[in-house]
Amino acid sequence: QVHVVESGGGLVQAGDSLRLSCVASGQTGGFDVMAWFRQAPGKEREFVAARRNWGSPYYAESVKGRFTISRTNTKNTVYLEMGSLKPEDTAVYYCNARYFTDEYWGQGTQVTVSS
Repeated sequence: QVHVVESGGGLVQAGDSLRLSCVASGQTGGFDVMAWFRQAPGKEREFVAARRNWGSPYYAESVKGRFTISRTNTKNTVYLEMGSLKPEDTAVYYCNARYFTDEYWGQGTQVTVSS
């Protein structure tokens, strides 16, 4: 059974930095893609950043230059380094892990940025 667990959310002020972590387990072959999404109150879930097993990461335009996604050598842990945070970054952040056509979600971690 696959488990995806996020951690690292919290309450910060505008301009601060925060690092989110996500550990995915239970998939012997590893995960092809690990990504972060977020959902603000009253809005749909949106893509933030993703990292495949190979190649460059890719980001939503709204976070380019401020957020950095990275994966460990084991490839089952992914981080999201968030800098220059803005109040509009306030959301529940979800980790997504994919293996071929299967995808798995964590429960989410709240990030609140005060102005």
